Amino acid sequence: MMDSRQTLLHEWLPSALQTAYREQGWGAVPVGEVTTASADASFRRYFRWNDGVRTLVIMDAPPEREDSAPFVRIAGLLAEAHVRVPHIYVADLQHGFLLMEDLGSHTYLESIQAGVSDAECQRMFNVAIAVLVRWQATSRPGVLPDYDEAVLSRELALFPDWYVARHIGRAMTPEEAADWNEVCAVLLGSILNEARVFVHRDYMPRNLMTAPGEPGVLDFQDALYGPVSYDAASLFADAFFSWSSTERESWLRAYWQQASAAKVPVPERVEEFLDQARLMAVQRHLKVLGIFARIRYRDGKARYLADAPRFIRYLREACEQDPRLTALSRLLDSLGLHA
Repeated sequence: MMDSRQTLLHEWLPSALQTAYREQGWGAVPVGEVTTASADASFRRYFRWNDGVRTLVIMDAPPEREDSAPFVRIAGLLAEAHVRVPHIYVADLQHGFLLMEDLGSHTYLESIQAGVSDAECQRMFNVAIAVLVRWQATSRPGVLPDYDEAVLSRELALFPDWYVARHIGRAMTPEEAADWNEVCAVLLGSILNEARVFVHRDYMPRNLMTAPGEPGVLDFQDALYGPVSYDAASLFADAFFSWSSTERESWLRAYWQQASAAKVPVPERVEEFLDQARLMAVQRHLKVLGIFARIRYRDGKARYLADAPRFIRYLREACEQDPRLTALSRLLDSLGLHA
């Protein structure tokens, strides 16, 4: 049974297809079918149009819930950097529909979980690093909104507000609140001193499409101008698949080498970059725990919280490696959060 958005989509689609087929020189629009492609943690959904010869993807982003204008704009910025993103054939921002190129059916995450060879995995991530570095090398201020202290602080607040208060079900004690304030000061003190570049904000295997050559890049609509270590940290500390800390460090070193060679403003010493990336990752892990809890209790999507233990392991590993995180280690102990 179709919901109201799907009904509106089916009313909108014939005209959009006619426009795309005419402008691309594909001839008359043949008979095709619409099937569900995927949904994400936001209110966006994706459908696939298949006419037997080609497939197209339709993004359904209810305009009262999701603003698709940043997606269109940032797709253009990425394309300017020669990053493979879906070509947008028709954009109807008023109704919240985009008709786009189909970049394939398998993400990096799905390919890894299916068991690609070590050599192929190495190739895939080397290329993902090269694409990220190319995007960062085009960075300039004044183009994207700043990933500033206010945004970082709001993200951190998701952890006490949603994971602790709503999921665990209690408020922090005064001692825990003091430790939390210390954690935030340590994280922000490091992150705000990083060099700034374009930041995708979800550059991870789930948003990279497996394809010959370079991956297709998706889910970039929340891009900002912020800390240089962010996207590398999120690429190798994935939300849905775990690498060992040794493997993550090896990948981060590989990124640092490519970024340095491309004049991306990473620190001159790789050890300094690894220290920055560790604290950057901690900020992201805490944010994601809060987001997963919010998705569960506000939006009714429970499955994301199943991956919460992965992020607690990430946090525990960071605490073991970095004495600056002593307050975080105490807080996790007090909250009963163990890997």
